[in-house]
Amino acid sequence: MQAHMGLLVTFEGIEGSGKTTQIELTREYMEMEGYPCLVTKEPGGVPLGEEIRTLLLDKGDLRIDPLAELFLIEADRTQHVAEVIRPALEKGQMILCDRYIDATIAYQGYGRGVDIDFIVEMNQWATGGLTPHRTIVLDCPVDLGMARAKGEDRFEREGHTFHQRVREGYLRIAQKDPERVRVVSGKGEQVAIQEEIRRIIRPLLDRR
Repeated sequence: MQAHMGLLVTFEGIEGSGKTTQIELTREYMEMEGYPCLVTKEPGGVPLGEEIRTLLLDKGDLRIDPLAELFLIEADRTQHVAEVIRPALEKGQMILCDRYIDATIAYQGYGRGVDIDFIVEMNQWATGGLTPHRTIVLDCPVDLGMARAKGEDRFEREGHTFHQRVREGYLRIAQKDPERVRVVSGKGEQVAIQEEIRRIIRPLLDRR
């Protein structure tokens, strides 16, 4: 990614990890520091993605094969990168994204059992190799995350074992790429969690 481009920070974590709250607090912090932000999400950051999100998070009994689920997510990602993320970065914008490539490895790879090398290749195709400058994984015990989540959509209704695999997947991703991926405990107070996130993001802002 070229130096003159913007900044892409992605937020990851299991259901109920507190991503939505921390993204909003991070946006407020960055804008207070003089860095206007674009907040987006996957799936659902573009009109096509909203349709795909409705299918993926279906509250009924719709069954989606794990491979079909992967293809739907990558279709959303391809459109999202082309329509929102890449143009914004080229304009020098700051982007905070709720889930991105690591979510697919954690959920469809470690969670569903789809071949991880295949997912990595799919991610490359969908993004054109566009990797975040920094990824923050909000980590919390599965029991805590499930207690916070509403249990309404397809993923929230999955059992403890599935979410444990996803959590372990995220921790493995962070272990393999510690420079990009930083793990922040999601168990504490929101203010303390946000302070840790700011310490992670601040050097990126200072280099601009």
